[in-house]
Amino acid sequence: MKHLVVLTGAGMSAESGIRTFRDHDGLWENYPVQEVASIEGWYKNPELMLRFYNERRLQLRDASPNEGHKTLACLENIFNVQIITQNIDDLHERAGSNHVLHLHGELTKARSEKNDNLIVDIGYNPIRPGDKASDGARLRPHIVWFGEAVPNIGPAAQMVEKADMLLIIGTSLVVYPAAGLIHYARPDIPVYLVDPHPAITSNNKIHIIADKAVAGLTRFEEIIAKSYQE
Repeated sequence: MKHLVVLTGAGMSAESGIRTFRDHDGLWENYPVQEVASIEGWYKNPELMLRFYNERRLQLRDASPNEGHKTLACLENIFNVQIITQNIDDLHERAGSNHVLHLHGELTKARSEKNDNLIVDIGYNPIRPGDKASDGARLRPHIVWFGEAVPNIGPAAQMVEKADMLLIIGTSLVVYPAAGLIHYARPDIPVYLVDPHPAITSNNKIHIIADKAVAGLTRFEEIIAKSYQE
């Protein structure tokens, strides 16, 4: 069974009603990004940060996986699929995907402020000011913020190195370190990019499917089906 690695970004969940992380006005859900997505913001105003991510958690609770999420889950019937996502939602898992690596953390988890490895599942419940981890430190969202390292970038690079095919959906390939993952793909494997407004052009290695996630994945399925018939 061939090894398909999928890299997904905000565009993957946009059709489920999940707002993109950063719009052109520098706001995320009407909040300045630096105030709600940086380690400096956490130290400056942790109550604001907790309220913001509590709101995102409630939004996620009411969202549903879209047909694109479900298509990726179904591809496990013909590929060994591993998903690397920049998204903090759990829509891939809820759609049925079994191997998902989150680069930027998970909204449904919290962790100790002092121990990055002390992680607890909280589902869609709020984190309240004063909530503590088992080590006595404050609980914080299990999110990788600006100013923090991305611990899973190494494992993600190893996945891409072993891929027989790379599929990229809903990410601009301009935000690092995630954008650099494409460079770990072996030169002999096909790379498909699903993006309605791609920042790069097609070439012998990268095949562009200029569409949103759901329609683009339908087209990808058609291409794969045709290749299997040939």
